[in-house]
Amino acid sequence: MIRKTMGNKLALFTLLVSTTLVFAGCGQSPSGQNASGASGSSATATSNQTEAASKPAASEPASSADSKSSEPLVVYLNDFDEIIAPMFEKETGYKLKVVAGNGAEIMSRIEAEKGNPHWDVVWMDAMPSIHQLGKNGQLLEGWTPKNADNLTDAYQKMIPANKTYYPTGAHAASVLIYNTKAVSADKAPKSWDDLVKPEFANLLGMADPAVAAPAYPFVAWFFEQRGMEGGKAYFDQILKNGTHVYPKNPNVAKALTGGEIKAAALQESNAYGMKNDKAQVEIVWPQEGAPASVRVAGIQKDTKNVEAAKAFVEFILDPKVQQELIDKGEESYFEPSAKGVKPKSDRAAEAKLVVADPEWAAEHEAEIKQWFADKAVK
Repeated sequence: MIRKTMGNKLALFTLLVSTTLVFAGCGQSPSGQNASGASGSSATATSNQTEAASKPAASEPASSADSKSSEPLVVYLNDFDEIIAPMFEKETGYKLKVVAGNGAEIMSRIEAEKGNPHWDVVWMDAMPSIHQLGKNGQLLEGWTPKNADNLTDAYQKMIPANKTYYPTGAHAASVLIYNTKAVSADKAPKSWDDLVKPEFANLLGMADPAVAAPAYPFVAWFFEQRGMEGGKAYFDQILKNGTHVYPKNPNVAKALTGGEIKAAALQESNAYGMKNDKAQVEIVWPQEGAPASVRVAGIQKDTKNVEAAKAFVEFILDPKVQQELIDKGEESYFEPSAKGVKPKSDRAAEAKLVVADPEWAAEHEAEIKQWFADKAVK
């Protein structure tokens, strides 16, 4: 408290200046805490998303040192939420906040936040959708990670010309899988064309391309190969054959073990997970190849955490990190993008992945997803 018993004006002026400086130094700087989500439950995703939505906007870009002591890096993703935050924080010192959800949830959030993004990095197995973000000017362009040269030739070719995202690996968006109690090996589906055969009427399942992130790259390959009308004709046959369409791949796996369906087009980590759980199933990699879902990472163009965001992308391109994701992650069955990384030992040696062109898939994504949505309504 300022006392009024000071004897002269100079003393009063000095005290006033000192008091002003003291109060000016009492402002609080923003601080962040790690809020990495548990693996993919709706409740956890909602909680994490709420935290991300309330993230205050920084007034100026943070330096590397500032990022480690202030706001956490916000990463939107659909897998590895149970493991990636502690790995990244231990390696780099940056704080990481994870917002987890399925493909439709994450892309809907990004669209809703278009005018005021709450995310710094998006990392998902949804290359067409993220490719479109780059075309729309929503991603940082022209940056090359220090370790990008260590990507294999196949993944080097997936880097877009504007360098808006980088691939960290790919998995089969779907392989063929069947219940060995219900279907014998000689009658099991071995080709994608088998899915339209009468003997599989009402016995098959697949994930919804409008909801599950890997399901759209799966169907996009067929549409690209056969043309839009040919793709519609193919999946129209499959749907008319009584194929069950479930929101996500875990729902497909549950229906297969529960006897609701006898065979399925199922994402490979889910398929191998069933085998590891001793389920009575067998996996078939079609000779024509399994459509791949490529996981890529892009940086939000106006992020205030530029250095931390770049550190994250370089981190997930690191061979040691990709190997740890394979060795310890829940979605561990995938083909790594970095040289020197070994896939799971029980992953089929003959595994063949085929990839829809991201430019084509991005251009036709809305139309194809709407077609499936209309079919679901009917």
